[in-house]
Amino acid sequence: MNIVAIVQARMGSSRLPGKVLKDLEGQTVLERVVRRLQAATLVDKIVVATSNRPADDVIADECNRVSVDYFRGSESDVLDRFYLAAKEFSADPIVRITADCPLIDFELVDETIRALHQGKADYATNALAITYPRGLDVEVFTYDALERAWSCAGEAYQRVHVTPYLYENPAEFHIASIHAEGDFSKYRWTLDTAEDFEMIRKVYRYFGGGDHFGWRDVLQLMEEQPELAEINANIRQRTLREG
Repeated sequence: MNIVAIVQARMGSSRLPGKVLKDLEGQTVLERVVRRLQAATLVDKIVVATSNRPADDVIADECNRVSVDYFRGSESDVLDRFYLAAKEFSADPIVRITADCPLIDFELVDETIRALHQGKADYATNALAITYPRGLDVEVFTYDALERAWSCAGEAYQRVHVTPYLYENPAEFHIASIHAEGDFSKYRWTLDTAEDFEMIRKVYRYFGGGDHFGWRDVLQLMEEQPELAEINANIRQRTLREG
């Protein structure tokens, strides 16, 4: 078993170009994601999966700077990029994280990995029934499940978003769905717009620019200072087919 967290990252973004390398209180967004994942006790390796476009050369440079492995593949066929990255690094299972989640929580990562193993599942996630804030999405799947998706997924959105083929075929895959103890889905902690970045930057600033805090700490902060959540409350979450 070689548990590898593969972080999906690219410079292109229609709403906030270059967001993954924006400075977030002294570190890039991508470095924040990597450092927070390094606190996960069950993850053996972290790999950044970016595209082979020249525009993403800077992501490869950033990976070298922060001493994290990377893999480069197709920009549009992200499923193929993930499959080839998993194959290159002998990953099984794979933890899928996107680089626009700088508040990702290591405890949720470990919890999702345990859910996959304990449930003998092919795919485990907290992102099907949305009860956690957006931006804490964790997906864990076996290499075999990824390979089957890679072989069978034919729709464009299934190739761009990596995992739809898995959860759209519950008869083919054993799925473990994780829920929070309450419904916190009203909170948006993902990074896609300038408003998102302003909110996340204020969260990091409140915690002194460190990475020591967890998602419950952020939740408590939001409850004590509800104006923080209002900063990006009106941002609409894009659908799968919008990209």
